[in-house]
Amino acid sequence: MNSRDATAPLDWSGADSQVLYAMDKWADGFYSVNQRGHVSICPVDDQELHIDIMDVIDAARSEGASLPMLIRFQDVIRSRVRRLNQRFRLAIQDSGYMGTYRSIYPIKVNQLHEVVAEILEAGREFNVGLECGSKAELLAVLPLISDEILLLCNGVKDRAMLSLMLNAQQIGQQVMPIIEKYSEFEQLLKLADARQMKPRLGVRLKLNTRGSGRWFESGGASSKFGLTVPELVKLIKTLESRDMAGQLELLHFHLGSQIADIQVLRSAVKEIMQIYADLMLRGLQIKYLDVGGGLGVNYGGDYDSPESSINYGLREYANVIVYTVKEICDERQVPMPHLLSESGRALTAHHSILVVPVLGVHRPDSPPMSELPNDSPVVVTRMASVYDDAQAAEKSGVLLECYHDAQEIREETEQMARLGYLSVEHMAQSDNLYWSICREVLRKLTAFNQTPVSAEQIALEEQLTDMYLGDFSVFHSIIDHWAIGQIFPVMPLHRLQEKPERRAQLVDLTCDSDGKVSRYVLSSGSSDHILLHDFRPNEPYYLGIFLVGAYQEILGDAHNLFGRVDEVHVYSSTEEANGFWIEELLKGISVKEMLNQVQYFPNDLERRMSEFIRRQINAGRIKPVEGTRILNNYTRRLGDTTYCEIVSAG
Repeated sequence: MNSRDATAPLDWSGADSQVLYAMDKWADGFYSVNQRGHVSICPVDDQELHIDIMDVIDAARSEGASLPMLIRFQDVIRSRVRRLNQRFRLAIQDSGYMGTYRSIYPIKVNQLHEVVAEILEAGREFNVGLECGSKAELLAVLPLISDEILLLCNGVKDRAMLSLMLNAQQIGQQVMPIIEKYSEFEQLLKLADARQMKPRLGVRLKLNTRGSGRWFESGGASSKFGLTVPELVKLIKTLESRDMAGQLELLHFHLGSQIADIQVLRSAVKEIMQIYADLMLRGLQIKYLDVGGGLGVNYGGDYDSPESSINYGLREYANVIVYTVKEICDERQVPMPHLLSESGRALTAHHSILVVPVLGVHRPDSPPMSELPNDSPVVVTRMASVYDDAQAAEKSGVLLECYHDAQEIREETEQMARLGYLSVEHMAQSDNLYWSICREVLRKLTAFNQTPVSAEQIALEEQLTDMYLGDFSVFHSIIDHWAIGQIFPVMPLHRLQEKPERRAQLVDLTCDSDGKVSRYVLSSGSSDHILLHDFRPNEPYYLGIFLVGAYQEILGDAHNLFGRVDEVHVYSSTEEANGFWIEELLKGISVKEMLNQVQYFPNDLERRMSEFIRRQINAGRIKPVEGTRILNNYTRRLGDTTYCEIVSAG
């Protein structure tokens, strides 16, 4: 039996781990801990099928995948699409709403073709549409949409983009440019006149309501995009003068990503609905109301962390939109529009897990020496005496006194070392004893469980936090954590029937001090540390970073030239023994591919290295056979992954 399936102590269970890592906050019914003490996923809502993620890792590695790896559970996307659309259908049915709803997927959240294709396939029965915001995105999705799929085009648009949109309308595609600036409207009319056509269009408005959370500036009067009300009136008058008022089909607003407070959304819907009602009473025939993006995901953070938490659920989100729109339409006696929302994060975040193998652990303390040599200097023997006192201490006051004494002796030791009065061996003895004192003091202070926690205990907790070295890059795989402090759930993928007792931080391979996970989700709230199991050097230890399916790989940075990791695309199947099959394995970027991107061309590098080695051979510094071996090794390494190679335990 593999050690990761070994019988666990009776005082800890997988259920305890599930509580410790606060899975009820962020898992949304997809992730849990199974009887083997592994994280499992239930990707399909109406099935009881649970897939063991450790089985997926084993299967992927047997097919040639290397670690770290990104695992995509494609069925989770389908489940998220169904949940969103069914929740709106239920709200429409319960309220007696006289319009329809369709979700729009903004591909900027994750442009991977297979993700977009999965959303379109899952959303076929719900008439799901797409949104693009650049020329490249527009060119990517135009061939994917049928004459029934609605494509909204946001962002800054040049002449070429507007021409593509008009061409799409000419061939019957449901492509709608969303006017963000008045100059775009003027350019659109010129291009349409040249084609002798009347273009369909929508308008994004700048509302007075501002968003909530980090992206609040996406809404409000100072927003980067959108027309002001005077510009809207000017646009409408122009359309009316051309007998084109019926071409304005959509009103749109956007409060920003990850709306934290549902009341802000309610306020924005009320504001735009008054404008909608005025326009409808004026005689316009607006079909769609687009409430934009912002449907948040609970990453497990505290409610005072808007990047990582929300104060509402999917049911309330749908109800607020449907009931608020209906209320104002009833009051103003205007037809109810068809509802659109551009939900991307909520559809894709849960489907991806980054699997991070732990390479090693650095911890500041080490065991004390069994006995000190007779020639130990006074500072070392004094430190040993303080250690004995700490072991015997039974009161917090005595423990704090031991800690203070150890600090004083350590300062004295450091001063003597700088002056050359201590040997390396004596410095090591003193250091071992100091950290042993710290560990003993912290252990007993924690057991006392006194409140408020003393400043010394807080300092000791910070000093005695282990650093677990993970084979990944924060800057590539979870860049939002580094850039904006967003919390991503992190937890072990196995050994969850063992009690984790090591206070730890996860650090990455990069040389940057910011290359670490600095906030974690625990049952007690967000924390600057996580509890992990003791690392066993001869056994694999895998951590999962969850909810990375939205934005992270698209925004990812190439710090230290760490690039794309291997990807595994997984589908559930009740016919397979393990409940899944691997549909596709995409290899991560190689060293030479990454070097190419920064203009270090492998052919030139190999030539230069070959010439250098030849000069060393000619100078007699190395033998030809050795030179050939060195060159071949260099060339072979160019094809390696940019990450560390993990050798399976025997």
